[in-house]
Amino acid sequence: MRHIFEAEQWLPFAPELVFAFFANPQNLPPLMPGWQKARIEEVLFVAPPPPPPGSPARIATGAGTTMVLSFRALPGLPFRIRWHALIPEFAWNDHFCDEQNAGPFHYWRHCHSVRAETRGAVNGTVVHDRVEYELPGGPLGDLANTLGGRLQMRYIFNTRHRMTARLMSLYAERRARR
Repeated sequence: MRHIFEAEQWLPFAPELVFAFFANPQNLPPLMPGWQKARIEEVLFVAPPPPPPGSPARIATGAGTTMVLSFRALPGLPFRIRWHALIPEFAWNDHFCDEQNAGPFHYWRHCHSVRAETRGAVNGTVVHDRVEYELPGGPLGDLANTLGGRLQMRYIFNTRHRMTARLMSLYAERRARR
């Protein structure tokens, strides 16, 4: 059975800057839990359409981009899992999606979207993540999701949100110095 997990994070940065950060695949491994030791093994870039004028984006994975990541599934495991991903959708400063072509899930589709939102007197961006996934194993996979898979997703996205806030601050500082 397919499951849906959604998460949101508000960041005090412009949507164009936040989107540029997430669209650059180099920023993915540092957003994953450190014990996973995630790394990008291969990337076949397909250029996105030209960015809007003034866009801070330098590198972005356009629709059709494929990549292979590897990571450890559990802390301390000596072997790595390979994850083959495809970017089937990309719209500047709005959203992009990634799908698993091969990897640990029976099905995986993750869409990242951004929208401007002011909180108090601060202009910022809400990042919305929607993951539709299915674990392997049919009914056993559904049981695994009930027993811990959903908690694991929450943990991974909590880590991602913490790291995003930290890394976005550094990213914005670097951009401001240019």
